[in-house]
Amino acid sequence: MAQERFYATGKRKTAVARVWITQGNGEIAVNKQSLGDYFGEIFCEPKVARPFAVTETTDKYNVVATIKGGGKSAQVDALVHGISKALQDMNSEMRIPLKRAGLLTRDPRCKERKKYGQRGARARFQFSKR
Repeated sequence: MAQERFYATGKRKTAVARVWITQGNGEIAVNKQSLGDYFGEIFCEPKVARPFAVTETTDKYNVVATIKGGGKSAQVDALVHGISKALQDMNSEMRIPLKRAGLLTRDPRCKERKKYGQRGARARFQFSKR
């Protein structure tokens, strides 16, 4: 019998995480590496484990994810968003605690574009009176 897999996409800034969740023992693989190897020095384990802690499913599911774009911090947030959405798809009863914890809401904040005639999005070139 094939093991059932649940898929979801998580996003943050320009980072996109494609997440697959299966029954297992709590292993998390990101881009074919372990969580610690991929993210390195960033202390992200508690943040990534939060959806499982909120739904009381710690060490019950394995996660395989591929992440592209953005920086490491945005990638962690995209991974958490994807895991939360996949858990919701797996069991609709998990939606309420995940929603209350704010894990299903996609953070819409992105970098504002640079405007022409200016140094940046809001910063102006230095003005010289003389």
